Amino acid sequence: MNNCETIFALSSAHGKAGVAVIRISGNDLGSLFERIINKNEHTPRHAYYTNLHDDNGDLIDNCIAIYFNAPYSFTGEDVIEIYSHGAPAVINKIFDWLRSKKCRIAERGEFSRRAFYNNKMDLTDVDGLIALLDAQTDKQRQSALRSMTGADSKIYNNWRNQMIEISAYAAAILDYSEDDLPKNLDTKIIDKTKNLLSELNNAVDGFRGTRALRNGFNIVLVGETNVGKSSIFNKLVGSNRAIVSDIAGTTRDVVSQQIEVDGYLVNLSDTAGIREATDTIEKIGIERTHNEIENSDLVIHVYNEVPKQINNDEITVINKSDLIKNKTNKNVIYTSVKTNDGFDKLMTAIKDKMHELMAGAESRVAINERTFELLTNAINELNIATNKYSGNYDIFAEHIRHAADFIGKILGIITTSEIADATFSRLCLGK
Repeated sequence: MNNCETIFALSSAHGKAGVAVIRISGNDLGSLFERIINKNEHTPRHAYYTNLHDDNGDLIDNCIAIYFNAPYSFTGEDVIEIYSHGAPAVINKIFDWLRSKKCRIAERGEFSRRAFYNNKMDLTDVDGLIALLDAQTDKQRQSALRSMTGADSKIYNNWRNQMIEISAYAAAILDYSEDDLPKNLDTKIIDKTKNLLSELNNAVDGFRGTRALRNGFNIVLVGETNVGKSSIFNKLVGSNRAIVSDIAGTTRDVVSQQIEVDGYLVNLSDTAGIREATDTIEKIGIERTHNEIENSDLVIHVYNEVPKQINNDEITVINKSDLIKNKTNKNVIYTSVKTNDGFDKLMTAIKDKMHELMAGAESRVAINERTFELLTNAINELNIATNKYSGNYDIFAEHIRHAADFIGKILGIITTSEIADATFSRLCLGK
């Protein structure tokens, strides 16, 4: 990848639209911008209305163009934004004209990659940008903005700086006499390391909550065949998404729908009824049911009568309550699709479980699969330092430095091209 090349991409959505935004980034784009606006001078951050012509003098489109001079731009390079009409033919014509000016189409995430290399963003900011572009609910928007605007970066930098300081003090214990050092320095750095370890463990403990906030709270409906799972599923999503039949084993695959509950994204799944199946297709469906249970944040177990044992980690639903006379068990929720009985209570129970898992997730440092692994590695290094080498400060300092390196990889301060590639490839072309 050549960062000296001028790149461009459509930053707005693809398809027919009233306005399209085309972003261009590179070095010394002043002359290109003046060609776009048909002027011999320009003012940065000023919107120019222009008739963009091709090299033959034919009109391409009526546009608005803005020039952002380096380093005061998204990428830290010179950036031009063209606001044209959103017709595909107009966009393609502008793209052809830009190619004739030795510009090339950007790769996925290349604008953000340049911002990263120009110190406009770190990898936690990029993670936040990715989450913001994927946000479907207001809670996701709030969490993503918090990460994108540097809140997570501040926490990680603070942890890393403390680790560097601890490592430096540990090395100082070896290099200086006790009289030249602060009193009880050895005890202080051990206590500080344990406090850091506690903070990192608390962050990792919140992984399920932040993952559910960012990716959706996974709820799976399970139970034996013909207990009414699909009817409850359709009732919760508000449409006839799943097939409902009196024939046992109608649902043979996982049927999923996203809904919003209290501002949170919920991934609701209806699954194949659990029983001893002889049909090959139904066996595959039941296997997928078990996979959904394993990956779920909440299981709603549906029965037609109260089971002998109730799992407190699940929501137990007794369906077809209109056919039941004795409804006295307070540990279950009785529902009826025919009479709408119990669905208010079921939604309240779902909300309680969601809020319990995601309490404080909006203000907690966001952790994804990449940062979870690196945080876990940092925790392991801190544990080794405090539990095995608290008296051997040479090796102690080395493990603290390793922990700081893992935090550095989260930020992109110490990174590999594979880590950066995996992060930036998740972005769209205009970002």
